[in-house]
Amino acid sequence: MSGPIEPTVPVGAPDDDAVPYGDDTGTAAPQTVDPLRARSRRGHSRTDRSRHPWRIVALSIIVVGVLILVGGYLWVKSEADPSGPHGAQVIVTVPSGTGESAVGPLLASKEVIGSSLAFRIWSQFNSLPGIEAGSYAFDKNMSFGQAQAVLASGPNVFPLVVPPGFTVSELAQRAGQLPGHYADSFLRTATDGSVRSPWQPTGVTSLEGLLAPGTYIVPPGVTDAHLLQEMVDRFDAQAARIGLAAGAQRLGYSPYQVITVASIVEKEGVIAKNLGPVARVIYNRLERDMPLQMDSTVLYALGQDGGTVTEADRRIASPYNTYLNKGLTPTPTCFPSEAALAAALHPPDGSWLYFVVVEQDGTEAFADTFAGQQANEALAAQRGLG
Repeated sequence: MSGPIEPTVPVGAPDDDAVPYGDDTGTAAPQTVDPLRARSRRGHSRTDRSRHPWRIVALSIIVVGVLILVGGYLWVKSEADPSGPHGAQVIVTVPSGTGESAVGPLLASKEVIGSSLAFRIWSQFNSLPGIEAGSYAFDKNMSFGQAQAVLASGPNVFPLVVPPGFTVSELAQRAGQLPGHYADSFLRTATDGSVRSPWQPTGVTSLEGLLAPGTYIVPPGVTDAHLLQEMVDRFDAQAARIGLAAGAQRLGYSPYQVITVASIVEKEGVIAKNLGPVARVIYNRLERDMPLQMDSTVLYALGQDGGTVTEADRRIASPYNTYLNKGLTPTPTCFPSEAALAAALHPPDGSWLYFVVVEQDGTEAFADTFAGQQANEALAAQRGLG
């Protein structure tokens, strides 16, 4: 049915209630934005930007810290258990009052461990109640646990002091006090010929007189033979230094005979100013085919070091009794000092045949005749030395 046609509204055209976007001409107007809503959006944006960097920093710090802890743990672990075999043995001396924090640098300085800092960190979780002062034998490139086990066991390196005038028997007794060593086996090794000196004549097996006095460091595991060889080597170096072979030849004696003279000089002279004159008395008596008549040789035969020699002692049947036997003793009677060896090699000129102690400090008086000796003995008696 036909009738009036209602006007149509174009698609997208504003209705009557809409806010106009243009003027009468139909030109589009710019879009408007609510200022409050815009400020709100800008505020949220600034807040997000201000919070976000701190979260990144915090997370970065945590990650770096974890990496440091993990890296530090792996580093300490690698230092605590180093790769490769152990190295040479070294001696570390720990002073009194040293703790684990202070012992680390000592171990690192001898290459027992690689890092004292790592050892200190490791020790915080594997500590010892205390460390005993003394000397310890370690291997280079040990693990921290192995080094700590050595420390926990106490010192394992000991000095062996051999004073001038000691005999093989006395040395054996002292060596027998060291861990792992026994007096009887040490004495057997020193007298059975298994260790030899280049100065020993054929047929002589004892090292009496042929070992250098001094201090020897004895680490764990060292055998008697090894220790004796070290003493022999040190004596050889000493003999070379003072010219033993050439000096003995100049005197017309064998080196072994000069060593024997020096051993008697050591026991009879005692103090430095007596040594040379005593050596001259021995040579003078030998040249005159007189018995030496030295009390120290009788004491050696008795197995004694010092003391009074009685008339009965002087009659003891022994090749070492120089009252009954002419010439030198079969072997040296002790380990002579270098000073005694030098005196035996370079005796002063003199015609002395006798001597006796006449001073409290050990000074001896020397005489050419028996009458002179008797006068000196009387003087010694007056001073309470007879």
